Amino acid sequence: MSAALEEFCGSIFWNASYLTRPDADLPVCFQQTVLVWVPLGFFWILAPWQLLPMCKSRAKKSSVTKLYIIKQVLATLLMMTAVAELALAFVEDTEQDPLPAVQYTNPSLYIATWLLVLLIHDARRFCLCRDSGILFCFWTLSLLCGILPFQSLLRRALQAPISDVPRFVLFFISYGLQLLLFLVSGFSDIAPETKEITKKVRGPRGISLPHSMVFKGYRKPLEIEDIWELKGKDKTQAIYAVWEKNMKTAVRKAQEELEKRKRKKRRQKADPDHGNNMSNAQSQDILVLEKQPKRKKKGDKGDSGPRKDFPRGWLVKTLCKTFWQNLLLSVAFKLVHDGLVFVSPQLLKLLIAFVSDEASFAWQGYLYAILLFLTALIQSLCLQQYFSLCFQLGIKVRASLIAAIYKKALTMSSATRKESTVGETVNLMSADAQRFMDMANFIHQLWSSPLQIILSIVFLWGELGPSVLAGIAVMVLLIPINGFLVAKAKTIQVRNMKNKDERMKIMSEILNGIKILKLFAWEPSFEKRVNEIRAHELKDLVNFSYLQSVSIFVFTCAPFLVSLASFAVYVLVDENNILDAQKAFTAISLFNVLRFPMAMLPLVLSSLVQTNVSTARLERYLGGEDLDSSAIHHNPIAGSAVRFSEATFAWEQDGNAAIRDVTLDIAPGSLVAVVGAVGSGKSSLVSAMLGEMENIKGHINIQGSLAYVPQQAWIQNATLKDNILFGSELDEARYQQVIKACALLPDLELLPAGDQTEIGEKGINLSGGQKQRVSLARAVYSNADIYVLDDPLSAVDAHVGKYLFKHVLGPKGLLQKKTRILVTHSISFLPQVDNIVVLVAGAVSEHGSYSTLLANRGAFAQFLNLYGSQEEDASEKNTTGTGNTTGLLQLEGLCMCLGVMKTLRHDPSKLKGQQLIEKEAVETGKVKFSMYLRYLHAVGLWYSFWVAVGYVGQYAAFVGTNLWLSAWTDDAERYLNQTYPVEQRDLRIGVFGALGVSQALFLLFATLLSAHGAMRASRVMHQQLLSNILRVPMSFFDTTPTGRIVNRFAKDIFTIDETIPMSFRSWLSCFMAIISTLLMISLATPFFALIIIPLSIIYYFVLRFYVSTSRQLRRLDSVTRSPIYSHFGETVSGLSVIRAYGHQQRFLKQNESTMDINQKSVHSWIVSNRWLAIRLEFVGSLVVFFSGLLAVISKGTLEGGIVGLSVSSALNVTQTLNWLVRMSSELETNIVAVERVHEYTKVKNEAPWVTEKRPPRGWPSKGEIQFVDYKVRYRPELELVLQGVTCNIAGTEKVGVVGRTGAGKSSLTNCLFRLLEAAGGSILIDEVDIATIGLHDLRQNLTIIPQDPVLFTGTLRMNLDPFDQYTDEEVWKALELAHLKTYVQDLPEGLLHLVSEGGENLSVGQRQLVCLARAVLRKAKILILDEATAAVDLETDNLIQTTIRSEFADCTVLTIAHRLHTIMDSNRVMVLQAGRIVEYDSPEELLKKQGVFSVMAKDAGIVNTETTTL
Repeated sequence: MSAALEEFCGSIFWNASYLTRPDADLPVCFQQTVLVWVPLGFFWILAPWQLLPMCKSRAKKSSVTKLYIIKQVLATLLMMTAVAELALAFVEDTEQDPLPAVQYTNPSLYIATWLLVLLIHDARRFCLCRDSGILFCFWTLSLLCGILPFQSLLRRALQAPISDVPRFVLFFISYGLQLLLFLVSGFSDIAPETKEITKKVRGPRGISLPHSMVFKGYRKPLEIEDIWELKGKDKTQAIYAVWEKNMKTAVRKAQEELEKRKRKKRRQKADPDHGNNMSNAQSQDILVLEKQPKRKKKGDKGDSGPRKDFPRGWLVKTLCKTFWQNLLLSVAFKLVHDGLVFVSPQLLKLLIAFVSDEASFAWQGYLYAILLFLTALIQSLCLQQYFSLCFQLGIKVRASLIAAIYKKALTMSSATRKESTVGETVNLMSADAQRFMDMANFIHQLWSSPLQIILSIVFLWGELGPSVLAGIAVMVLLIPINGFLVAKAKTIQVRNMKNKDERMKIMSEILNGIKILKLFAWEPSFEKRVNEIRAHELKDLVNFSYLQSVSIFVFTCAPFLVSLASFAVYVLVDENNILDAQKAFTAISLFNVLRFPMAMLPLVLSSLVQTNVSTARLERYLGGEDLDSSAIHHNPIAGSAVRFSEATFAWEQDGNAAIRDVTLDIAPGSLVAVVGAVGSGKSSLVSAMLGEMENIKGHINIQGSLAYVPQQAWIQNATLKDNILFGSELDEARYQQVIKACALLPDLELLPAGDQTEIGEKGINLSGGQKQRVSLARAVYSNADIYVLDDPLSAVDAHVGKYLFKHVLGPKGLLQKKTRILVTHSISFLPQVDNIVVLVAGAVSEHGSYSTLLANRGAFAQFLNLYGSQEEDASEKNTTGTGNTTGLLQLEGLCMCLGVMKTLRHDPSKLKGQQLIEKEAVETGKVKFSMYLRYLHAVGLWYSFWVAVGYVGQYAAFVGTNLWLSAWTDDAERYLNQTYPVEQRDLRIGVFGALGVSQALFLLFATLLSAHGAMRASRVMHQQLLSNILRVPMSFFDTTPTGRIVNRFAKDIFTIDETIPMSFRSWLSCFMAIISTLLMISLATPFFALIIIPLSIIYYFVLRFYVSTSRQLRRLDSVTRSPIYSHFGETVSGLSVIRAYGHQQRFLKQNESTMDINQKSVHSWIVSNRWLAIRLEFVGSLVVFFSGLLAVISKGTLEGGIVGLSVSSALNVTQTLNWLVRMSSELETNIVAVERVHEYTKVKNEAPWVTEKRPPRGWPSKGEIQFVDYKVRYRPELELVLQGVTCNIAGTEKVGVVGRTGAGKSSLTNCLFRLLEAAGGSILIDEVDIATIGLHDLRQNLTIIPQDPVLFTGTLRMNLDPFDQYTDEEVWKALELAHLKTYVQDLPEGLLHLVSEGGENLSVGQRQLVCLARAVLRKAKILILDEATAAVDLETDNLIQTTIRSEFADCTVLTIAHRLHTIMDSNRVMVLQAGRIVEYDSPEELLKKQGVFSVMAKDAGIVNTETTTL
């Protein structure tokens, strides 16, 4: 081979003697062949791929830029040099002997190569990103290989006159051109027309792009607009499409497995005495037994036995299948990196040998120093590529999981939905998907750690021989200890997840029902409940931290114990074994390499264990049953819109049927009313049509599209207009028509920004009636074929109900041509419907037209006779035509005059109120130092001080250990040919051991203290946050989305609990480690101190740049994350509506876009992290290079030991530098949680709960209420809602309050309870001004039956009496009076019956009765009824009214009525209009007076008070 090459070059190819002299050099032939062909080979192998865009692309070339021209000119010049060289060869050839072949081949190769470069530059114009990574690598490689001929030509030129001037000149010209091209290709070449796109999309080789963002982030806080868009393939939709395809196949297989398991179980149950199967079955049982107690979840509704089995093991397979390319690539990078890790210790060994050997040549030392630098550099590049890939894998995994959870939520069956509460589902999204994301960053450590461990051991064996086994034995001993700690930690972790779920569940309930808590003054009871759970959580947390401290202790001891054991054994085994510097420091740097995988492995394993828990949770959820709507057919049947055929449906697969054997046929275009008592299955009938229930037998046939108005309106957090359009196109004329028909015009006048007003979560700034009308308008606008209306008229006033019926639902309404199925309690509309269906206990007892049913004399007729007389008379009169229309004309007149009144509204200063929900404040700029102090204060300053002292002690011991070792190794020189004294040997080992142990003890001391302090901080901060949130005024909750507050309690408290203490500890230990390393290097080579200064300046700048950008990106991440969760929560609560309209796709799209915004910020964060890391590791590599270089320069004066110490410390520094920045930014990012929690502990509180001035005992005894010129507004910047109300209400008087929606009726109650504080005037109750006493004193002495019945999870008894103030007898009595006694007695648990989240397992009517029972139990002197009877049918209504009459006869009762019947027998009626009292007198007087009230009464069909039997 070499002979052939020598002939080819015409000179010697390789001769080792060239290198064994001070002015070493490589033979010319080697330079001409190997050094030229390596870069060219690399280029020719990879270049063809770069030409592909030319052949494939249909796109137009992008335009020519300056940069492009420069590149092409330089490449052309290069080609000309090559041509010149070839020409030169031919010219010389004619003059003299034939030249060696190499003079022809190399220029020709170069000509071809430069041509190819020109082509590639051109081909890249087809691409969006015009820079070629391969070219960049080629330039780098070519320049590196060119350095050797470059220096040898220079040296020859300096020694003797130049023999071959033209070639000499050409070489340098060509080298210069290549250098220029290398520099030019460092800038990104962007065509003007693609500038916009490229700005948004990250280039593949982010050389200049991250710069732009990092600089921007340094100059000003980044906004979401500054961040690049994702590439198409990184968008959620693209990722999820692949994932879903793989998931489907995997789940199918898993379900087959599940079936097999079930069959096997059944067989085992069937034949237990099967002899040979016995042992097998037993072991199976034992496994099942072990699993049961762990998996049993609190609140399993008493069904003992294991949770349902679910398809297992498919999740990980799906992930691997989806992301295999990413996994493979990162494996490749990781392998290169892991290989290079072991090169450095070998180089260190050579360097120490070089320093110790007098005879070695200087160039060797420089070569080693340069090689150390290069290895470090390549290593860091590979590592960063690998990290980048891992993080991208992480966010993709998270994206696909969240998308899958979201999609699942849209399709899951009601049974599956019952298994997990909204809180738990949101937790799956936040915690569990996040776990997978974190796991993805480490997953490769599973194979890389063992690999690194094995390689280290192999190399160590080479150094120390069998003594290494002692060290390894120590390591192996530590594994079980660690395993034990991990297992312990795992059980605590699982327990804590449960506590967290539980706490979050209560928190979200508190926030959803905050109004009730305030009205009933129940905050302390709930605060106590949360604090109890929190106490458990903290106890577990502190135990967890203790375990962590012990394992950290074990880990710090590990590397040191290992080296101690190995060295001691090595020295003791044989006296000829002397520890010299080469051995010791090579071994030490190998042990340092070992340290990382040894530390990572258990972490990865424990993370794996946690991910395992999450995997099970996700698999159970995602593998759950889907909604089975096979019972809903869509066959065309002439003359029938909806047909029930013997339909029997239940809420759960094996539950009781909620509707039985229903056979109905509903003709197209007809209006069908469904009536029945509370709990007779009206809502179930509707749910069955929507496909929300489990089919038991029969089917339902539906033709055409559906629109659905639920009983409790579901309103999205969007503008009013968006709520009505609900994703349809805007058709202005139809939109206006719908708004008018749904009586929304007057409301739009009242709202601050008309239909552009943003509506809070759950429609918080609309009244019940407005919500219902918006919900109705949404249905009407959707223009479907079949309308399913679940009692939409119950929440609106009677006259509005009439108006809606006339204009929307009735025979002359907007929907007259459509099929309408109306569930209703209101009798007055029944004569006008085509068909009436009467339900009793889930079965149809009779159906037919109004007249038929009356003639039948069935249950319906009796029911009508009981309640209908007055309504019937009214309807008869109305149908004659006068009363009704005048009433409606009046209502329309009212709309007109309201409009006139409100035109004054449009002055611009008032527009501040439009946006209800302010954007979440993203704190910008640097985190205030005070936040760190605040945290340390919470920890306790003494604690903090002693923790710091512990760390300083640890690192002092660490430096001591290393210096001692260095001195020990120098003994090898001192006792070169003597026997090593035994006592000296023992002293060396003993002190080394003592120093090491003290190092670990200091650390243990510090970590235990910090665990204690951290728990203290967590307790204090949560306590402050909770108590403050419960004390803020109601207006805060109206303007702050619940998701945002929940986020404080979930994410931020989690950060304070678990992440911040870790970050603080890591930061301290990194900081100390760096200081100690730099100290050791400076001790070895004092000149290094000079180099530290510029390096630290570079480092500091990179740090500042990066941290500011990174911090903003992290903040953006958490801000863009909240919408994902709140959108999800909203979706889950409005599932039935979304499904009924068939809008699942639109919601999936919306979720995807919300996700992408979040992905975008995470993605940018990852990229900026890599940007930083590469620059930092460069600083680290420079430290290594200089410590090596200085050692070489000061060769004569140094001992081998100290050089070893210096360089081996330097090798360690890169990673630590990197970690320090990571930790600084992590700490800054996490401390934001303290900032966010602090922000909510500073929100202004409402008035104190109890003040100095206590009301007299037994107050209010009379129950007199006086309003004195009372004014109130919702928020300072809004207008008054009550504009000076003055009236007196005597004790035990019954007063009705009526008025159109938005007239200020509900505001009146809010004022009595001081949910709104007065803007002027006062309210006196029994001569006590309510503004002077504590809120709880006030609220505990009033009683309210609120508009929407809110129940909390917990027992029924807890819902009635959270403080346990009353005896069981009193509670039963209250239930009896609320007509719930029989129902509760029939429940298996009686009073301890568990109410599910939001009271889902009771009907709306029953919930209302529970609220009545609350009121009866409190029995205060003043009772306020807020539209309480809206959702109840007439019978129940009657029951409630009777109870109130009998039980509250001696109380003052304020009734805010929608249906005038309820207040016709009150002593006086107050009529409100636009926040003023317009009429206030007894009903009789008002009817005579022909004012606003008499008009309303006419609408409701009341002519004189006598007709009212109610």
